[in-house]
Amino acid sequence: MNAGNANFLNAIVLVGMGMWGYLGSLSPSPTALIPVFIGVILFVMTNFIRNHHKIVSHIAVVLTLMILIALIKPLTGAMERSDTMAMIRIGLMMLTSAIAFVVFIKSFIDVRKASKK
Repeated sequence: MNAGNANFLNAIVLVGMGMWGYLGSLSPSPTALIPVFIGVILFVMTNFIRNHHKIVSHIAVVLTLMILIALIKPLTGAMERSDTMAMIRIGLMMLTSAIAFVVFIKSFIDVRKASKK
């Protein structure tokens, strides 16, 4: 999987699961839309990443790491409430964010190795 595809998958999951969590809540909070906004931004960046735009790729990896860290608190809250569906949604968002983060780092390492040859 390349960085562009990993970013695209992560963006789709963030938007989809974030909207599901917001719209499916009995008392939705605007903060539940943070993954949706980050997902939309990452989605817009996808073509730039696929075209190996260095600055956009670095911004995307920072956003990905930020959302991965930011999802820890909602996950712990869902665990305290024993809300299985929320744990699955948040866990899926964290999983795709972690995968995208690892793929980004791997692609940065590969580019660095290729430039040294």
